[in-house]
Parts: sequence; C-alpha cells; structure tokens
Amino acid sequence: MSTDPKKPLRSARWYAASDLRSFGHRSRTLQMGYSYDDFMGKPVVAIINTWSDINQCHAHFRVRAEEVKRGIWQAGGFPVELPAISLSEPFVKPSTMLYRNLLALEVEELLRSHPVDGAVLMGGCDKTTPATIMGAISMNLPAIFMPAGPMLRGNYHGKSLGSGSDVWKYWADKQAGKVSDAEWRDMEAGIARSFGTCMTMGTAATMMSLAETLGMTLPGASSIPAADSAHPRMASATGRRIVEMIHEDLKPRDVLSRGSFLNALVVQMALAGSTNAMIHLVAMAGRAGVPLDLDDFDRVAREVPVIANLRPSGEYLMEDFYYAGGLPALQSVLCGHLDLSALTVSGRPVGETIAEAKVYNDEVIRPLDRPISTAAGVAILRGNLAPDGAVMKPAAAEARLHKHSGPALVFRDYNEMAANIDRDDLEVTADHVLVLQNAGPVGGPGMPEWGMLPIPKKLLKQGVRDMVRISDARMSGTSYGACILHVAPEAYIGGPLAAVRNGDIISIDVAKRSLQLEVRQAEIDRRLAEWSPPDRTFQRGYNRMYAAHITQADKGCDFDFLEGTAPTPEPEIH
Repeated sequence: MSTDPKKPLRSARWYAASDLRSFGHRSRTLQMGYSYDDFMGKPVVAIINTWSDINQCHAHFRVRAEEVKRGIWQAGGFPVELPAISLSEPFVKPSTMLYRNLLALEVEELLRSHPVDGAVLMGGCDKTTPATIMGAISMNLPAIFMPAGPMLRGNYHGKSLGSGSDVWKYWADKQAGKVSDAEWRDMEAGIARSFGTCMTMGTAATMMSLAETLGMTLPGASSIPAADSAHPRMASATGRRIVEMIHEDLKPRDVLSRGSFLNALVVQMALAGSTNAMIHLVAMAGRAGVPLDLDDFDRVAREVPVIANLRPSGEYLMEDFYYAGGLPALQSVLCGHLDLSALTVSGRPVGETIAEAKVYNDEVIRPLDRPISTAAGVAILRGNLAPDGAVMKPAAAEARLHKHSGPALVFRDYNEMAANIDRDDLEVTADHVLVLQNAGPVGGPGMPEWGMLPIPKKLLKQGVRDMVRISDARMSGTSYGACILHVAPEAYIGGPLAAVRNGDIISIDVAKRSLQLEVRQAEIDRRLAEWSPPDRTFQRGYNRMYAAHITQADKGCDFDFLEGTAPTPEPEIH
C-alpha cells in the first residue's frame, strides 16, 4: 500500500498523453457533455452496477448508482458507471452459480480495459457479491463493495415472513393439504415487500456480511435494509471513500489476509450462514493467494457457537438484526475469536471499526454463553462417500438426524427425482436417505440449488418434516433440514456418489464428521468401473468452457485459469 499523493493515476495513460490517441479519449469524453475540469487529473472510478430489469434484489441500483456518483464527485473523483451481468437469483437457469465466474471475469476485464483507477462494486443478490470481489481481487485496483441490503420483512396474516425459509415451510403444509390456494396466494403477495435481497440469513445476507467481515465494505454497511434512508447515505459515503482509497493506493490484496478470511469463518459460524459461503470464500481466498480449505471451516465451527438468532436457524429477520446493532455488534461479541488487526477498506483495523459497537437486543444477537444452538453452524463430513468432503448445516437440521443410518433412495438426476418424489406408490420411509446424483459443478451443470430435496408427499401427509438428503448440489441459504451437500468429487466425474444404489445403507455421524456408504470398497470400485455419466456434452459456447475448466466444490468452483495472484496484464494503448 502506498500513500504517495504524487503517484501517477492509471487513467492518465488514457487522458494525459500528448498524442493522437489521447486526443480521441479526451474528445470523446467531452462529447458526453463533460468538461476538462470534470475528468482531467482526477481519479476515475468505475461503478460496477449489476442492476437489471429482472433483478428484483437490485431494483434500487439505478438510484444507488447516482448516490455513489454523488459521493465520488464530492471527493473530487470522476465516476464512470459500467454495467455488468446481473445474475438474478430466481430467474437465471439452471443456476446463477453457472455464471458466477463469468461475472468475475467480466469485472476483471471491465477494470483492465477501461481508464479507471479504482472501483465501487454494487452487488448483493447471491453470486454478485463473491463474483465482483473475485474480479476486483484479480485486477487488484483499489475497490470497495457496496451491498444491496436486505428487503423489508414479509407479512402474512399478522405474521412476519422470511423469504425462502417460510416458503419451504408453507409449501410443505400446502402439499400436506393444510394451506389452501387462496392462503398460498396471500402469502405469495406478502413475502417480498420491497427491493433488496432475501431478509433471512440466506446466501445474499451471508455473503454481504462476510464481505464486510473481510474488510471490503464500510463498517456497518452490510445489514442496512435496502429501503432504509441510511442506505443511500452509505452509498454516497462509499463513493467518497473509494476516492480516498485511490489516493492511498489501498487495494484488495492489501486488505485481504489470512486473518481476514479466518474472521469471515468465525462470523459465518456465528451467523449459521449459508453453506454456499464455503465455496465462495475458498474461491475468493484463492484469488487473493490466501490458503483456506474445508478443514479451516470445520475447526472454526467447533469453536464458535451460533449466536445470531436469524432464520432459517433462528427466529428473527435481517431488519431485526440491523436494529439490534448489525454486524459490528455481532463482531463485538466475537472479538475474542477475531483477528482485530485485520485491515478494512476504511483504512482502519477491525478492532477500531467495532470499538464503539453495542448490542441493542440480546435476543437477536445472543451472548456467547447463551447461544441459540450448540450444534455447529457447519460440519465437514468425510468418508468413502465424500473423500474430498461434504458440507452439512447441523444447526438447521433436526437433532435426531445428526446420527443416522438408513437405506438409500437414489435419483440419477433432478428430472428423475421431480417425476417420482410425489408418487403415492413411492417406496420410501422416514428412515430412508434420499440421494441425488449428477447435480454438481459439471453434472448440473453449475451446481444448482437442488440439495434441499423435497420430502415425499406421502411422508408429508404423515407429519414428516425432515429426513437425510445427500447430493453433490448446493442448497439455498434460506433452506434448512438434514441436507448433506457439495459432495466431492461429484458423481458426474466418477466420484463415489455415482456408485450408490437403492437399498445401500448410508451412515452419517455429525459428531465424528463421518459420511459412509456401507458397501465394500471392491464393490464400489466395480460399480464405478461399469458406470457412465448422463450426456452433458456441450459443443460450443460458455458451457463448454465452463465444463472444461471448473474446479470441484472443495476447491471453490473457480476456473482453473483464473486462480492465483498472477498479475492481470495492462492493455496496450495505441
């Protein structure tokens, strides 16, 4: 990090030279109605905006971009808004995860190819947070993240609703005949009442919280509700700060250290955050050159209790979390577990940014000696079914299923599962272990959020609301249940999950971190030798590149050619 105010601006390569090409850069900027005073000699700030007409979580980003610009102008910078792929979580199929790396690559190339000195990253809807940060880490210009913020709490018949989590609950009741079509429509109309991300501790809230914990946002930014008047003020403050960061030459790899990522693991466990965070944190750490693996997650999970009383693992919603003090308050409770020297984009270490934080509602943010769950927020299971690891969220599962053995009921892919799961003649009991194959990074493709397999309708009618489910897929951070996810290596590339057959006994023991297929290894090897994957051949386009270069879940699902800290080459300017 340099604080030399005389260090030349990167954008000067485009604007400051006395040649014909720079004449073109200046004249075309003047063409847009700007004056020389607006841009000459000033830091040029890219605003990476993931707004679109079909991204409901980012519906306010058109306005927020203007508020970021206001802060940049106030601080003496020149803002340049650069749109990027939006990745609307509910609408993009088969999964936004398929395109996380595309957005990361786009961000890197937008910053590389344009005359910019730093960037404000606007994201929040699940994959936009890790993707924009990954791209910024790789380019390694000064960058700060501006989180979208959670939407307001939902409302249904006088009850608070949480997006995702309550959908699964009421859908199960509807399938069991306990909720009418009219009641379902009322809930549908009341569950998403404003712009902003899911207001449960789903993937969006988890990743925004972890972006702040990593030091990539202004202190307190991640938990401000999107519709709160504090949110636009934060946007403008973010714009002012990035101009200062450019003068300080404070870059992502200056901020992101091993301590930063371990802090993120601590907060992840205290929040009982989305299991998706594990993939994204490993990928971001890989871009920053920081060692991080699944064993780090499991170790921290054994040390840090769940103290955020937030759905789906708890009772409250993100609006309540904000009023209770937000992420700085949570961090103040956890300070004994945190590296307080880790730097943030504020230019100050974490210890200073949380020094004045207070908890205003200790039912929402519990003290360490009164956690909402003694079960680990995350557990890494290993065994002959998942030699490279699988992920479970014990705090979100019924405790009786933390140790369980039962016969497998296997679905070769999602379509087979969807066609059969609600059949009245399905031979299934509450003791069965539902297994979904070929839903991983390559097999999905894109590792869709299919991991919360539905409870068979015949069991729902019997009152069953949880059972063990295993897959190489992910699940929404708003989901819950005894779901074992991210099995690595995945079935499609010949992982042991591909060898499971109906009736095989599968045993899990969360305390021992064990996931075992009770079949002799010789028989597993024989089955895999005879096995062939379903057809997922892509002849062209992005999908072909994705399948050829995606890494497995335990490695972060990054592209192998994007990992690491090799410098991104500067473009030739001719």
